[in-house]
Order: sequence, then structure tokens, then C-alpha cells
Amino acid sequence: MKIEPFMWLMISCSLMIIAFILLPLLEMVVQPTAAEMVETLHDPDVVRSIMFSVLTSSAAALISFVLGTPFAYLLARGTFPGKKIIESVVDLPIMIPHPVVGIALLSIAGQNHWIGQALQKMGMTFMGTATGIITVMTFVGIPFYINTVKTGFEAIPVRIENVARSLGASRSGAFFRVTFPLAWRSMVVGMIMCMARGISEFGAIVIVAYHPMVASVLIYERFTAYGIKYSQPVAVWLIIICLFLFLMLRLFSIQKKSAT
Repeated sequence: MKIEPFMWLMISCSLMIIAFILLPLLEMVVQPTAAEMVETLHDPDVVRSIMFSVLTSSAAALISFVLGTPFAYLLARGTFPGKKIIESVVDLPIMIPHPVVGIALLSIAGQNHWIGQALQKMGMTFMGTATGIITVMTFVGIPFYINTVKTGFEAIPVRIENVARSLGASRSGAFFRVTFPLAWRSMVVGMIMCMARGISEFGAIVIVAYHPMVASVLIYERFTAYGIKYSQPVAVWLIIICLFLFLMLRLFSIQKKSAT
């Protein structure tokens, strides 16, 4: 069977992109020995930073779930002036350079801003704390959650909610009894994406809180202090965690497509 030139172009571009992504990662993964990988897991600083990254990113995903789900539903079902502007605002954290995110958050959570002063009176410290790290992770991760869940809500026919309403259910009752159960896979996928985005964040976190140290900051510190040899094993373990998260994401996405 003759393959058209355009098909060869698509295949060539696809192979180039796959090689561009995989080759650097594979080279980094295969360089550390098994002994070095095991030794890294016995380093309490490494274990502490990885666990801290997982916990803080999980907290950011949970916050995104609580606050982002009603917002995503509003964007999916609502029609109002300025909706496109609101959707663009939601996407802003995706485009803003990461250090700018850290500086922007510090500008309102610092001692010179009334919000920062109010937080301090409430006993909440932003800079150099887990609170600051979770805030950063939520800021950079919540657009992924909102957009994913919004798409999930849009895939559910409005007529199903209308049937529930016609049978006497309130708007909230129709949401929690009909829409929420149908869209829960989208919420799980959104939380995984938010969590993965939080784990990968560095630029904003290093400005807000160098300590307590998340895994990405630890990798940077070990690279600058000791070189690539001592930072690679930590990076590999972080890649493994992210690979697991995205494997879960794909599994839930496949199940979601088969269910629809």
C-alpha cells in the first residue's frame, strides 16, 4: 500500500516530537544505578521533600475541588455578559511566568498589604510556610481543574437535569443527585492534573518558600551544590511519581470515554 507524502510528514513530525520528549528523560532515568536509587530513598531529606510535595499538592487539589467545582458548573451551564473574559482570567495562571506568580502572591500576602496584615492577625503566615506553598500550587493548578470539570459538565445533557427538575428536584438536588455522579470522573481527572501541576512547580515556590523544601526545590539545591550526579536520582523518583499520576489520569479518562 502506497503511503502519501502527507502521511510521511505526519509520521516524521510525530517521531521527532516523541524523541524530543523521551530521549532526555530516558537518558536521565538510565544514568543513576539501582544502588544510587535505593540509597536516595534512604535519605530522610529526599523522602521528606517528596512526601511534602505530595501532601501540599493534594491539599491544592482538594481546595480546587471544593472551590472550583461550583465555578466550573457555572461556566458550563451559565450564559452571562463577560463570560469569555472570565474564562480568560481563569487561564491566566497557565500563561504567566512562574516567578511572576510568586511575586504577585507575595505582593498581596506581605506585611505591606492589608490582606497580608489581616492574615497575620489571624495567625496565618504566607512566606516560608506550607500555607504559602499550597497557595502557589492552587494558583497554578486550579485552571486545569476548572477547565477539565467544565468540559465534563458540558458533556452531560441539560435535559437530564431538566427531567430531574420536572420531577420535583431543586436545582441543588438535581446537581448533587444527577450531574455530580455523572461528572465525578472529570473531577478526579481534574484533581490529578492539578496535583501533577503542583508537584512540578518550582519558580513560584522558590520565591514564596525555599523552606520547607519541596522536591523540586531540593533537586535544584542539590544540582547547584553538588552537581548533576546527586540531583538525578531525586529527579528520577519525582518523574516516577508524575508518571504514576498521569497513568491514573489516562485510566480515568479511558473509563470516562467508555462510559459516555
